[in-house]
Parts: sequence; C-alpha cells; structure tokens
Amino acid sequence: MVHTALARKYRPTHFSDLVAQAHVAAGLAGAVAKNRVAHAYLLTGPRGVGKTSAARILAMALNCERREDGGGEPCGTCDSCQRIWSGAANLDVVEIDAASNRGVDDARELRERAMYAASAPDRHKVYIIDEAHMLTREAWNALLKILEEPPPRVVFVFATTEPQKIANTAAPVLSRLQRFDFRRIGPRMIVDRLKFVAEQEGVAVDDDALLLIARVAHGAMRDALSLVDQALAFGEGPVTAARVREALGLIDDEMYAELLDIVAQRRTQDVFPLVARLVEGGADLAEFVGGAGEALRALLVRILGGQSEGLTDTLRAAVERHAAGYTEGDILRMLKLLGEAEGAIRRSPHARLHVETLLLQWTLLDRTVELAEVLQSLGGGAGGPAPPGNPPDPRRSAPPMAGQKPTAARARRAAARPQEGPLTLDGLTEAWPAILATVGEQRRVVREALGHAAPASVAGNDVTLEVSDSEVHLEGLERSRALVAEAIATVTGQPVRISYRAASGSGEPEPPANSARLDREADREERLRQYRATDPTLDAVAEALDLELLE
Repeated sequence: MVHTALARKYRPTHFSDLVAQAHVAAGLAGAVAKNRVAHAYLLTGPRGVGKTSAARILAMALNCERREDGGGEPCGTCDSCQRIWSGAANLDVVEIDAASNRGVDDARELRERAMYAASAPDRHKVYIIDEAHMLTREAWNALLKILEEPPPRVVFVFATTEPQKIANTAAPVLSRLQRFDFRRIGPRMIVDRLKFVAEQEGVAVDDDALLLIARVAHGAMRDALSLVDQALAFGEGPVTAARVREALGLIDDEMYAELLDIVAQRRTQDVFPLVARLVEGGADLAEFVGGAGEALRALLVRILGGQSEGLTDTLRAAVERHAAGYTEGDILRMLKLLGEAEGAIRRSPHARLHVETLLLQWTLLDRTVELAEVLQSLGGGAGGPAPPGNPPDPRRSAPPMAGQKPTAARARRAAARPQEGPLTLDGLTEAWPAILATVGEQRRVVREALGHAAPASVAGNDVTLEVSDSEVHLEGLERSRALVAEAIATVTGQPVRISYRAASGSGEPEPPANSARLDREADREERLRQYRATDPTLDAVAEALDLELLE
C-alpha cells in the first residue's frame, strides 16, 4: 500500500477546512455563492498556511458538478473536484510555478492560452500562479492588458509569500487584483489539528510532542504535518517529545531550563561546560540562541502576569521557578543583548565565542532595583527613614513645583553647610564646587568663566578671586559680580563683597594647584544637574544614598 504524505492527505477540500483563515474562507465562498467572483486574486501570507489550497478550492467551487446551493462550497467528491484537488491534468485549471516560468515569453504564452474558452459553457478557466513574486517586470507588463480586460469566465489566482516584491516590480498590477492576506496559524490551532490527524491515523502522540512540533512549525500547518510524518517514521510506539527532538535534531528543553538556572544563580563557571556540551552534540548554536530567546520571552510573559503557549512541562516548571527572581527590566536587557549578538552568531565562523560571551554577560548582569522600593526602604523620603507615626516631610520628597527650578547643587550644599562664625579661605575653597554648580543653575556662561577662578584670600566679608588663563574671563566675571556674590552667600550663608585679580606670573598664568580638580568636579556637577533635573525621584535617591552618576 502506497503511503500518502499527511500534508497531502489532510489538505483542505472546503473553504471551511482552512485553519485560522475564516476571513479568507468567508470572502471566497461568498463570492462564489453570490456569483461575484473577481477576475484576479492575490493570496499572500507565510508558507504552509493554505494559499495554494485556497486557490484549488476556489477552482473546485467554480467548476463543481454538484456545488452546494447557497453556500459556495464545492462538493469535494465529484470527478471535477477530485481531479483539481489531486493536481491531475485538467483543461480548465492550470497551475504554474512562477519560479521556473517567470519570463516574458512564459507570460505571453499564458496570455494566449487564456483567450481560449473553457471546456464547457458553465465552467471557468482558472490559472493558479504560485510564487508570483518571481515573475519579472516584463512578464507582469505582458499580463497587464489581460488583467485589465480579461476574457469571460477566466480567473487568475496569484499566490506569494512576498507581496512587497510585486509592489516594487509591478505596482500597477496590484490595483487589478483582489487581495487576501493569510494569517500565520497559532500553536494551539496547530495542536488541535494534529490531534485530529493523529486520531484519524490511529497513532498515539504525547501532548508535549505536539506542542514541540507546533513550536517548530512556526505557524505553518503543512510543515507541522510533515514533521509528524517524520517523527512517525523515526521509530515505533507512541510519539514522545524526546523522540521528536531526536528525529528533528532539536535541543532538549532541559538545556534551556539549565541555562535559566545558571543565569539566575550567576554560575559563570558553568557557562563554558554548557556550551561545550552543545558543540559536542552537534547543536546549531544559532538555533540554541533563538530557543533561549523564546525561554526569556516566556519568563517575561510570566513576570507580567500572563502564560505562554506551547511550553513543555520542563520549560514551564523552569519559568515558574525563576519568575520571582527577575524584573521585566532584567529580561528586557538580556533580550537586548541577545538581539545585538544574534546577527554575529549566525554569520561569524566563531559562533561559539559569541555565544559564550553572551551567556557570560547574562550571568554577570546587575539586577535592576525599582527606585520606588528604595524610597520605601528609606521610609518614603530622600532624607532617611521617617520617625514612627510621622508622615514624611513632603518638602523633602516632592518634585519641584511648576515654574520652580530644580535644586541642582543640593548635594554639594548639604556637604558645605552654612558656616558658623567668619568666613575662611579654607571654608570657601571647600564650598567652591557647590558655588560653581549654583552659578551654573542661573548662567551657564558665567559658570564656565568662574571655572577659571579660585579663592585667593578672605578678609572678613571681602573675598578676592584669582582668575587665570584669559582677560576675557576676568571681564565677564566683573560684569557678573552680583550673581557670584549671591551664589557664595547661598552656599556658605555669609554675605560677601567680591573683587577679582589676574593670576600673577609672566606668560600664561599658572592656575592654583586645585583648580583642575575643581573644574572636573564642577563639570561633573553640571552633568549631575542635567540628569537629576529630569527625574525628581532619581534626585531624591541620589541624595539619600550619596550615589554618583557615571557616564
């Protein structure tokens, strides 16, 4: 007895048999039932989802000897339906592979054949052109006229996985075609269909095996049926997930579960043995990385409160085990690293090195901490835990009011408290970085000029600043004397009178010993102001924990 491949044996024979394509079935069956069939159709979508099958069913319905009244469905059993469904020679239904018949001469021949009438007055001539995106621009131009003015009872059906190529090659043709977009079939629908096929064939297939096949099929029912055929031919007895992996050369889900354990427990030393086992087993590292991405996605879905479909019991248990140890931010950063490395893994001859590097980055990745949790641990405010029974002071944790400038120099001023007693040179020097930041809040240009100055002497409330490098800086600071004096008073709590003098020495003045350090600190303070001004919560946490922002 000759075995018929499952993908052919269970090919749809009615519009209603098309899995996950109810919109296409309703449109085509309705057109047949109401006698409103277009002269040309474009069926698009991924491979293996039913495009060519739908084209054959349409041809069957148009030429069926016992078509159902009012439903538009073919009977599927008459001689005409059987010949069309099986792909046998037929005068009225012609299937053409555009991949091997793509030239202008082939298109002209098709055009000439279409001019001949069907074999009977009540029949239609149907031309099914598969892989239509392979037709050349000249071929499309040769077909354009007949698509504009087709002979009566002639229908063209173009099927393609890449409609964008037709748009680029022959955009005017698209307006002459009715387009139906086929959907990728979901794992659950594939599993349900495979269960039906298994029952009809009288074979036992485990649920985990069906889930695995549905996942590998990537939404293509034809591929899923072919994979079942392959697994059935691989051995005897019930089809298990292990048998499917062995038959298809797939990586065991236990490897992905182990990977999640290694990353969660930061076992960097186990990365190299894991990859070594994959390489020794002949695994495709690009496939392994893709599977790792699917495991991370399942983990992310679980963290966000959902449930991923198509997981085996092993992988689902690993996801449940580790969901509480990650935040969505952790998973997103890991997925970002995977996306950056995936191209190199697929193209590079050193794929193993790239995979090892990626997994090491995952194990060494710092975990994210919610700022709200940090604030809560501090008692709800930035200045430390609030006393029992007392609510946090809103002035210490609330964001700035509208129109109010953020306090960029707050950290520096906290370190340089208003001084008691007379102002001293040492005290002024210690507070100088905070003074620079305070000036920068008001006038960036003045702050740049003040970066070239340093305290030289303090006598009572008279402060002398020594300015180096340029007379331009000295002139600019002279015009902003009041602003600088106000900043010093704000930080130190002491009202002052400002005077300036140029740095002594011949040639280029030598800046004070600590001016370079002060400039660096002032620059950092300015960057800190910009970062913290955008997020009051970050500002509060940085002040409370004395954090330093790094670029």
